[in-house]
Amino acid sequence: MTDDPPDHEFSEGQGFEDPYDAFDLEPSDLAVDPDTVDPVDSHALPDILDEANLNTESVDAETVLDVGLEYIRLNRHEQATETLERAGQFAEDERTEQETWVNKGVAHAELEEYDAAIGAYKEAIDIDGDSEHAATAETNLAYALWEFGRTEQALEHAERAVEIDPRFGEAWYNRGFFLNERGLAEDALNAFDNAVRLGYRSADLLEEKAVALERMGEDERAEEVAEEAEAMRDEREQELLE
Repeated sequence: MTDDPPDHEFSEGQGFEDPYDAFDLEPSDLAVDPDTVDPVDSHALPDILDEANLNTESVDAETVLDVGLEYIRLNRHEQATETLERAGQFAEDERTEQETWVNKGVAHAELEEYDAAIGAYKEAIDIDGDSEHAATAETNLAYALWEFGRTEQALEHAERAVEIDPRFGEAWYNRGFFLNERGLAEDALNAFDNAVRLGYRSADLLEEKAVALERMGEDERAEEVAEEAEAMRDEREQELLE
């Protein structure tokens, strides 16, 4: 691998392929007060969340976390980092605090602030290195390290993600990607197959699998998988156009 890696559609952790679809994007606890905010501007949340306007004892960190996730969904990543920072300050339990740091790392990564993303993921891991969120943080950390040019450490953290949660399909895909980059095609292929068995399947995975098969001399299978990846991309593009 080089210190200037090519663009790669990397898994961003569990549940992030279709970001935050399951979250309520208009948390009822933070409904806009028409007396303080123009109701037309339904996302004028920074003023609402300003510490000067909040009794910190009554802040629900999970609600603030949901707001940060909403900002990410809206591609307002700078606001997301600020809001998630605040959610972390108000968090009273480790699960919420850890989830906040993981998502803060995602927002920084979207801004290509990989150094800050790495720091956020490490903060999440330090809270609890064996939780479900830790597995997500580890695989995201691997991605950020790779983008930051620290490629050797990236595989270590991809391996760690799989150790924490062996049923985390995205982590298996990321592990396979790094193994493929190192020319370990057979190990990469096993990782990709594990990811598929666990329900993670994407055009990127199939393209990487085709590369591994080609390196192993299985040209016919490689071509079939590459065609499948292309068909999946075309189908996805068509869905976006509809």
